[in-house]
Amino acid sequence: MAAAAPAVDGVPGRGPPGEVIHLNVGGKRFSTSRQTLTWIPDSFFSSLLSGRISTLKDETGAIFIDRDPTVFAPILNFLRTKELDPRGVHGSSLLHEAQFYGLTPLVRRLQLLEELDRSSCGNVLFTGYLPPPVFPVKRRNRHSLVGPQQAGGRPAPVRRSNTMPPNLGNAGLLGRMLDEKSPPSPSGLPEEPGMVRLVCGHHNWIAVAYTQFLVCYRLKEASGWQLVFSSPRLDWPIERLALTARVLGGALGEHDKMVAVATGSEILLWALQPEGGGSEIGVFHLGVPVEALFFVGNQLIATSHTGRIGVWNAVTKHWQVQEVQPITSYDAAGSFLLLGCNNGSIYYVDVQKFPLRMKDNDLLVSELYRDPAEDGVTALSVYLTPKTSDSGNWIEIAYGTSSGGVRVIVQHPETVGSGPQLFQTFTVHRSPVTKIMLSEKHLISVCADSNHVRTWSVTRFRGMISTQPGSTPLASFKILALESADGHGGCSAGNDIGPYGERDDQQVFIQKVVPSASQLFVRLSSTGQRVCSVRSVDGSPTTAFTVLECEGSRRLGSRPRRYLLTGQANGSLAMWDLTTAMDGLGQAPAGGLTEEELMEQLELCDLAPLASSRGSLPSPSPRTSLTSLHSAFSNTSLSSRRGSPSPPQAEARRRGGGSFVERCQELVRSGPEPRRPPTPAPRPSSGLGAPLVPPKTKLNETSF
Repeated sequence: MAAAAPAVDGVPGRGPPGEVIHLNVGGKRFSTSRQTLTWIPDSFFSSLLSGRISTLKDETGAIFIDRDPTVFAPILNFLRTKELDPRGVHGSSLLHEAQFYGLTPLVRRLQLLEELDRSSCGNVLFTGYLPPPVFPVKRRNRHSLVGPQQAGGRPAPVRRSNTMPPNLGNAGLLGRMLDEKSPPSPSGLPEEPGMVRLVCGHHNWIAVAYTQFLVCYRLKEASGWQLVFSSPRLDWPIERLALTARVLGGALGEHDKMVAVATGSEILLWALQPEGGGSEIGVFHLGVPVEALFFVGNQLIATSHTGRIGVWNAVTKHWQVQEVQPITSYDAAGSFLLLGCNNGSIYYVDVQKFPLRMKDNDLLVSELYRDPAEDGVTALSVYLTPKTSDSGNWIEIAYGTSSGGVRVIVQHPETVGSGPQLFQTFTVHRSPVTKIMLSEKHLISVCADSNHVRTWSVTRFRGMISTQPGSTPLASFKILALESADGHGGCSAGNDIGPYGERDDQQVFIQKVVPSASQLFVRLSSTGQRVCSVRSVDGSPTTAFTVLECEGSRRLGSRPRRYLLTGQANGSLAMWDLTTAMDGLGQAPAGGLTEEELMEQLELCDLAPLASSRGSLPSPSPRTSLTSLHSAFSNTSLSSRRGSPSPPQAEARRRGGGSFVERCQELVRSGPEPRRPPTPAPRPSSGLGAPLVPPKTKLNETSF
């Protein structure tokens, strides 16, 4: 080795270009020439070897650099050959290290690769972009509210699902600052008015709620989406949003299309005009925090977990409030509204008969069924079979309980007087059931244990659920997501995982991994298979999303389409064509997130503060604190697990030892597991490093 030039204060001085330099990068030794390290001026290495940066040497005299040696290897190869060879290193990690070392030519190449991979026009599924609207003027009238509405000095709860008990959490906001800040939130933290908080759609209409105002868009066949209504700026932050868009020329005139918002106990309702504009119908008071706001036909329904329900009818223009048992879930089918309560009872209201059947100013609320164990009904789903000429609908109800039970009850039209009969019971969950969905082909349940999903195939005979052979297990997987501990990162009420879709069609879960994520994953609700993933075209975080079943146009051959709507932190709204994605089902990876994708998402957030909020996760809440991210790895069949042994550590993780947060932290600390050499086996291995392979049987599980 050539003699090194004299050092000053322990720092190597200038030496000949051919001098061999020994480096210790993160414990791994590298040897190269001075000329290789210093041909890029003003880099970390030129400063290091010129003495401008002090050095630390190991026991062998090699210069120690406390960086990742795996990422350093392709960087050193670039310095040697001026060619880029990532060698399996993730692009973002390589770019970060290149920026640290100050290698400008390499940084420019990596940034160009990122720009080529990320188009501002989106991928083939991207179908529309609506820019942020103009910030409206302040609303001034006799109905104007002053300050955020609170109950007993406590923040109003944010309802997170129509199938979960209450959670007194607050939703934080991200986004750009506008001209005037909103008033302090109930949590005392400042809120940003420019971020999309809630998105909902009905037929060919969309409503988008920001912190203090909302806008509505209508789809016109020739001109696309058009802004038709913008509300005045309100004095309080919007927490709930509901929209109904009936067919043109309906019997109720201007009240065929309405939009409502709520915060605390206040509800504000507008009538929408098809050609633009709207008029305020009124402000209504529930008296307790509104946790669910939705329309059943033209009836506006507001519920609270305290047991209070409010109904406004478009025909009578009457607002009515009534007390029932504490409400923990709800669902609607046709004109029926069903309420699941914490005493184990299911109540129903026929809102179509509501204007004609009032007595002593009370709603006609009837008890339909009581759980045999009197467990609280924490999730509810109603399915009405197609009506035949001989009889009416066969009513099927699936519900989940606070003890983790899943039950199916049915009522035939000929036995209406005797009430629903218990049909099936499943006890596969050990945590409260938070979501449930009964559709034509599947029964889907989600529990509070990191959104653990169990699905069954439903057998039907002449449209009615059958016991021959009955419901059979289909899949088991988890839909995992992280929510910021401080409540910021978006309004949780606008991040409902689903499932979305018509009950006679395939339904999907929408999953956002971390609060600041700009990428969403769409998966089949029945098997967890990935349908597609979408990433915001402008790079801003996604703060709200929903799925819209949009009517087809009048053109020949047109059919209804399904769109994913994503609201961004900068106030824009993007649209994605899920119908095309569903048509191409099978082209995406068969399972959930790959290990690399999960790690990439987890790098976007700090897991440490999330552990402090772990104590609040097991408690039931009306829209789950875990929003939804599908299993990190592939769906694998039970037979595959039996046929392919795995290490004890992987097996313990597969069995779910510890909470999801703890397992993620362990995964971050330990890094990816090394790939095991292939072993002869009749079926693919289910190890974490194995490639994603579609299961050969319908019965499948996931490890995460």
